[in-house]
Amino acid sequence: MDIRQVVKDGAYDLHMHTTASDGALSPKEVVNKMKQLGKRAIAITDHDTMAGIEEAITEGKRIGIHVIPGIELTTYYQGQRIDILGYGLTATPHLENVLQQIRNHREHRASIIVEKFQQLGMNITMEDVHQFSKGGTVGRPHIAKAVVSKGYVKDLKTVFDLYLGDGKPCSVEKMALTPKDGIELIQGSGGVAVLAHPAVISNQDMIEELLEMGFDGIEVYHPLHNIDHERRYMKWALHYNLFYSGGSDFHG
Repeated sequence: MDIRQVVKDGAYDLHMHTTASDGALSPKEVVNKMKQLGKRAIAITDHDTMAGIEEAITEGKRIGIHVIPGIELTTYYQGQRIDILGYGLTATPHLENVLQQIRNHREHRASIIVEKFQQLGMNITMEDVHQFSKGGTVGRPHIAKAVVSKGYVKDLKTVFDLYLGDGKPCSVEKMALTPKDGIELIQGSGGVAVLAHPAVISNQDMIEELLEMGFDGIEVYHPLHNIDHERRYMKWALHYNLFYSGGSDFHG
């Protein structure tokens, strides 16, 4: 897929989440909402899953909006989380096998996190969590919603600030792919690998090192990026001859 040709007419969003991971809207609902907002092309990039792609593409064809099959892979490097966006992937057996391993780990990790909350006197269960994941990949936001729904904490941000953020009492590490693993997995499935929201990486000196690992692109435009970030990342995109993208990181 030549991503540049898909988005050349503008009005695109290349970073969107659905109920297949931790978004609030179904793939079909996201596609319809973006059509209403005048988008011509969107990428569905759920966390570590492509489960919502088929539904989104089918609806996109029906109403006339181009849906790019995508993903957001979670990787780690030198103790830091590095998210990688993949565009134009094909669901190969190898990709599906790795994603299934990640999903299995997420479910096991969620059960350990729930046990930690129980040990702190908060009576939540995996059944409570699944009410919010709705059959999609279980993530920390679903656990946070279960905690809030029980009245133990007032809002999601507080749950993360006090319990679920990295290093907090209920935190459990994810299955750790390396950025190189993620890049090779995406490219081996026919996709292009883009470094997601680099401004969230605390060690900004690391970014150029990451870009030299074989990335095809970098996300320049993101809600967490200010004008200085955009200028810096655009400069690197041009220096390394990378595709540069933008997206809302829509979760609903």
